[in-house]
Amino acid sequence: MAESLTIQTDDGSFQALVFRPDTPGPAPIVVVVQEIFGVNAGIRLIAAEYAVQGFIAVCPDLFWRVEPGLSMSENLEENWKKAIDIYSAYDFDQGATDVLKTVEAARGIEGGNGKVGLTGYCLGGLMTFLGAARGAPDAAVAYYGGGTERYVGEADGVKAPLLMHLAGEDEFIGPEARAAIVEALAGRPNVEVHVYPGRNHAFARPGGNHYDKTDAETANGRTLAFFKEKLR
Repeated sequence: MAESLTIQTDDGSFQALVFRPDTPGPAPIVVVVQEIFGVNAGIRLIAAEYAVQGFIAVCPDLFWRVEPGLSMSENLEENWKKAIDIYSAYDFDQGATDVLKTVEAARGIEGGNGKVGLTGYCLGGLMTFLGAARGAPDAAVAYYGGGTERYVGEADGVKAPLLMHLAGEDEFIGPEARAAIVEALAGRPNVEVHVYPGRNHAFARPGGNHYDKTDAETANGRTLAFFKEKLR
């Protein structure tokens, strides 16, 4: 059963779901940032798996200003329209601030070891990159963050270890955008980028239309090893 954590901001408050491991003792924390469909079943499944692996997982509700508690399936056409409408009007800078407020609040969670990782998918991948560039998570893992190429000028701000997964045939991150991301991050000792040839957007999310079991397991294995090393 997930708990609820209240995050305070300058213009109100929002909720984050908290999933805890069964194992006792101080646990590292991972903030898991949603896609455009809200904190839905797929994101909750990912968070629950982090808890199985011994992490405290925290899922902030990024769309709280529009519709608190939004949770949609990507399998329904009407949900795509609603999600894209919300995404098109979304304030990314405000969202990055919400994510960093979540990281700050997560550091004080009872049972945590004080170290906080940040990860996210699609919209959450961009928020992960911005969070790493503008704040101080202890480690960050971004999965195919749409629009990241528009913010690569902030790469110098990334001080924490950053792992990035990109799809080689991403329909939302084209070849030029992907090349811009890879070029901006190349040669940085704290950054590791993996491109998965032939994969489409959302290849690593359970239940996604383009889910690929082999490359998802590879990417997620890299992520788990990365967080275990950086957060313990």
